[in-house]
Amino acid sequence: MTFLLFLAAASIIALSPGPGILYVAARTLAGGRGEGLASSLGTAVGGMVHVLAGAVGISALVMASAEAFTVLKLGGALYLVWLGIKTMCEARADLPAPAAGVGTARAFRDGIAVEALNPKTAAFFLAFLPQFVDSAAGAVWLQFLCLGIITVILNTAVDVAVVMLANRARSIALGQPSLLRRLRTGAGVAIASLGVTLLLARRPA
Repeated sequence: MTFLLFLAAASIIALSPGPGILYVAARTLAGGRGEGLASSLGTAVGGMVHVLAGAVGISALVMASAEAFTVLKLGGALYLVWLGIKTMCEARADLPAPAAGVGTARAFRDGIAVEALNPKTAAFFLAFLPQFVDSAAGAVWLQFLCLGIITVILNTAVDVAVVMLANRARSIALGQPSLLRRLRTGAGVAIASLGVTLLLARRPA
């Protein structure tokens, strides 16, 4: 029963529009399906970094330290703002629509960095997963790890669906260079805005 409750809660959270969904949608609009899927896989790997860190207690230490939280937050926020500005600048380049983008390898690396440097992700896992951990059912760290992996898989599945939808919108815009340019500029603004939002985040009490 506890596991079914967890599955229901995790599914609802995965389907709720959030920074991760907005990020992969923006990357898809900017560079196409390949970059969107690579970004989704990257954010999944970044999410697993927090799951593993939480399982061994590192995330709890970071969240307990105001200095560590601030450093992580600043790193993630500045990285997102830089990505957003770069995307906006690239949107103005006079390139054929299919050639626009940064490539899947960089999109994958960016996805890892964006998620791994987001302390709000660590806060989420530390606040959400322990509610479904039963100390009497075995190793707590192993339960945390398994629940975290399931959560990451659910989130990634939704991200992939969003990538497909965003790519359809981009495909329509391919025949209209001015529209595609606006979409890519908007994607850059969205990514930079995520950075600003993260910059304003406060450490959970």
